[in-house]
Amino acid sequence: MKPSDTDRILDVNGLKTYFFSSRGAARAVDGVSFHLSAGEVLGVVGESGSGKSVTAQSIMRLIPDPPGKIVDGRIQFDGMNLLGLTMQQMRLIRGNRIAMIFQEPMTSLNPVFTIGNQISEMFILHRNASRKDALDASIEMLDRVQIPAPKRRINEYPHQLSGGMRQRAMIAMALSCDPEILIADEPTTALDVTVQAQILDLMIKLKEDFGTAVQMITHDLGVIAEMADRIVVMYAGRVVEEASTVELFQHTLHPYTIGLLESIPILGSRTAGEYKRLSEIKGMVPSLVDLPEGCKFCDRCSRVMTVCRGREPELTEVASGHQVRCWLHMESPSS
Repeated sequence: MKPSDTDRILDVNGLKTYFFSSRGAARAVDGVSFHLSAGEVLGVVGESGSGKSVTAQSIMRLIPDPPGKIVDGRIQFDGMNLLGLTMQQMRLIRGNRIAMIFQEPMTSLNPVFTIGNQISEMFILHRNASRKDALDASIEMLDRVQIPAPKRRINEYPHQLSGGMRQRAMIAMALSCDPEILIADEPTTALDVTVQAQILDLMIKLKEDFGTAVQMITHDLGVIAEMADRIVVMYAGRVVEEASTVELFQHTLHPYTIGLLESIPILGSRTAGEYKRLSEIKGMVPSLVDLPEGCKFCDRCSRVMTVCRGREPELTEVASGHQVRCWLHMESPSS
């Protein structure tokens, strides 16, 4: 069943996260707003440097200060503004009620502790479980994420597991305390295609079993098409388009989103005996320290107009639940 607005469990409003250096302030996240409802999968997509991961780290309060700082906005969760909590209060939420799966498990798992010790720590810290009960619960979690021989695996170290098993162990750790929100930051990027499919199928199954809301961060619209209920497209620290998955794929509006879709390889896409070449979005994401004056995508856009270089459009709802930041879809682009 599609989540309603009354089921919202996370509201991000006007979030701004900057990184400061001698060159100036890099506006990694600049006025981002979106929401997440209970049991929903929200896809957040965009190129590297678009602000996806920094948004997730801001929600988890994991921005290194210095050089980074959340300078404005609200992150509302269960009646609390997470940005107003002390670090001690945030630790009770992080990993317990809001959990995160990182892109590369080898940088997130401690190499000198066994998998069993690391998962057990979640039950001991957040559930006050005894060491024995925590280990038993860890074995059960490894079994749920389909790691073979879980009783043996809990005594192994991260380097003894394959990439796919390490990622499954990360998922087991993230779901160990039955969180209300799971943030998955590029959880399949470092895995081969077969293991990617297995991990995605596993996440869908576990989401249904646990009822957890998922924020899936990726650059791969193909992955998002399979999993997400809604999609937020980010570019240069801003949301440029948001819609339900069906609406976004059927009525894509922003030139950047169109470019992302056209760059997806399609099996068997041949014309007159020749394979169709993949499209590309020319140019690079602009420097976050020196962004264009108007639309941040204007220097790469094939449909750029004069107004695009002078003024940045607002994120505007153009159809029910479909928002876009583009002068092509404003009522009076010339004004």
